[in-house]
Amino acid sequence: MELLSGGALAWQQYRALLRKNATLTWRNRRSAALQLFSSLVFIFLIFCIDRAVRSRFSSTTAYRNVPDPEALVAPPIPPCEDKFFIKSPCYDFLWSDGGSARIRGLVDAIRRNNPGRPIAPEKVLGFRTPDDVDAWLFQNPMRCPGALHFQDINATQIKYGIQTNSTPVARRGTYEDPTFKFQIPLQVAAEREMARLLIGDPNFSWTVGFKEFAHPATETFSTIAQAGPTFFLAIAMFGFVFQISALVAEKELKLRQAMSTMGLYESAYWLSWFTWEAFLTTLSALFTVLFGMMFQFDFFLHNNFGILFLLFFLFQLNMLSFAFMISTFVAKAASATTVGFAIFIIGFLTQLVTTFGFPYSSDYKKLYRTLWSLFPPDLFAKALNILGKATATPEDKGFSWNQRGECPSFETDCVITIDDIYKWLISTFFLWFVLAIYFDNILPNVNGVRKSVFYFLMPSYWTGKGGKMEEGGLFSFFGSSRPADDATPTDEDVLAEQNLVKEQAANNAVDPNVAVQIHGLRKTYPGTFSIGCCCKCSKSKPFHSVKGLWVNLEKDQLFCLLGPNGAGKTTTISCLTGITPITGGDALWECQTSVG
Repeated sequence: MELLSGGALAWQQYRALLRKNATLTWRNRRSAALQLFSSLVFIFLIFCIDRAVRSRFSSTTAYRNVPDPEALVAPPIPPCEDKFFIKSPCYDFLWSDGGSARIRGLVDAIRRNNPGRPIAPEKVLGFRTPDDVDAWLFQNPMRCPGALHFQDINATQIKYGIQTNSTPVARRGTYEDPTFKFQIPLQVAAEREMARLLIGDPNFSWTVGFKEFAHPATETFSTIAQAGPTFFLAIAMFGFVFQISALVAEKELKLRQAMSTMGLYESAYWLSWFTWEAFLTTLSALFTVLFGMMFQFDFFLHNNFGILFLLFFLFQLNMLSFAFMISTFVAKAASATTVGFAIFIIGFLTQLVTTFGFPYSSDYKKLYRTLWSLFPPDLFAKALNILGKATATPEDKGFSWNQRGECPSFETDCVITIDDIYKWLISTFFLWFVLAIYFDNILPNVNGVRKSVFYFLMPSYWTGKGGKMEEGGLFSFFGSSRPADDATPTDEDVLAEQNLVKEQAANNAVDPNVAVQIHGLRKTYPGTFSIGCCCKCSKSKPFHSVKGLWVNLEKDQLFCLLGPNGAGKTTTISCLTGITPITGGDALWECQTSVG
C-alpha cells in the first residue's frame, strides 16, 4: 500500500471527512430536515401575521395606492352600538325641533327612510331646544354619537345643524373617524328629507356619493421587513446550533484529537466541514426563497430571485462561520443550545434596533456602522428593510439585479446599498472563518495544550512540520511553577531499572534489545489563576503527574503500566505519543529523540 503525503494525503483526508459529514447528516436526518424545511413553518407564521396586519389596516387606505377611489354612496346612519365606546342603552341620534310639528314629521321620515335599516322610534330621542340636548348629553355621556338641531324658518326654509364629537378614537389598533362614520350619514339623511319635504315629493331621488382624493400610499408597512429578521434568524439558528454541537462533540469525545494524532491536516478538517455545510446552506436558502414565492409574498415575487437567494445564502453562510468561531470557546456539546439561544436573543435585540434606523444613517459615525456590521443579523435586517420597503405595496416593482448597487428612491438618507451588504457579508464570513481557525489553535484543547499566540509566524507551521505546543491557557504565566525533582522509587525492581537506565544514559550505551528508552520523564500541570466575584483572585497549586520516570521498553514485548488512579499512566502515554508536551526529560525511540 502506497503511503500518501502532502496534497495527495490532504485530498484523501478531505474526501474521507466529507463522507463522514454526510454520514452524520444522514444519521441525524431529522435534524437536517428541520434545518432545511424550518423555513416553511416560519414563512407560514409570517404569512399569518401578514394577513392579520392586512385585516387590521383594511379600514384605511393609508397603506395602499388609490388611483381611483370607490365612492361611498348614500351612507346609512349606523346603529349607536357600532361606536367603539358606548354605554347601553344608547340612541342612534338626538334631535331638537323648537316645538315644530313639521320638524317632527321630518325626523320620522329620516328614521323610516334610513337606507338598509329603518330606525326604531325608541332609538331616537327628541328635545325642544339645543340647550336641552346639551343638558341631556352632559348627564348621559357616551350614550349617543350625534344630534340634529332643526329650526323651522318658514314654508320654504329650514335651518339645521349637526352636533358630534369629532375626536378620533382607537380600539385594538383600529381608528374610528366620527366624521365619516356618524356626521356625514346624519348630514346626508337630513338634507335628503328636507329636500323632499320642501319640494313636496316624498319619492324624490337624492343620491350623494363621497370619494377620497386619489393618492399613493402615505404609510408603508412590510411584514417581511418588520417581522422577517427575527423569523429568518430563527431559521439560521437551527444550522447554527447543529454545527456547534457537531464540532464540540468531536472535540469533547477527543475524536478530533485522535484524528490529529494520526496526522490529520487542519485544512482538510475545516474545508470538509465548510463544504458540506455550505451545501446544506445552499439548499436551505433556496427553499426559503421558494417557500416565500409559494405564499405569494410581494417581497419574494417582485424582488429579483438572484438578489434574494444571494442574501439568504450569504447570511446563513455567515452564521455558519460564526458558529465555527463560537465553537472554539464551547467545551460541552450540551451547551450548544444555550449558546444558540443567547445568540438568538442578542440578534433579536440588535435587529430590532436596526429596524429603527441605527446606525445606518448619516446621523451616526462610520465607526458605529462598521462595528455594528460585524454581527451578521444586523446587516441582514437592514437588507430586509430595504427590500421590504421596495415592495411595500402590490404596485411596487421591487429591486432588479442591476439596481443592487443603487440607493432606492425612498431612502432619503442612504449610507449602504444591497451591494455593500453583500460585500460586508462576504468579508465577515472570511473574518469569522479565519478567527475560528486561529482560536482553535491558540485555545487549549481537551488535553490542555495549545499553540503559541503567534504560531502562524513560525515557518514550521507553514512547512507542515508541526511546531512546538504549549500548555495552559493564554495567560498560563500566572500558573508557572518549578518542576518536581525525580522521585526515588520504593520498589527494589523499579529502583534497579531506574539505576540501569541512568547508567546507560551516562555512558551513552546502546542496547539493541531496547525499543524505547525513557530518561527522567517529568510532567507537571501548572496551577491555574482565576478571578472570581468581587475581583477576588485565586490560584490552585501545581500538580506533579509524572516525577522522573526512567525505564526501558524492550523490543517484541508487551509492556504494561500498572498503578492506581492518578499514578500518571495516561499522562505517560500522552507524553510519549506527543499529545501532551513534557515538562522535562526525554524518550528515545531506537536511539532517536522522540519527545524531548
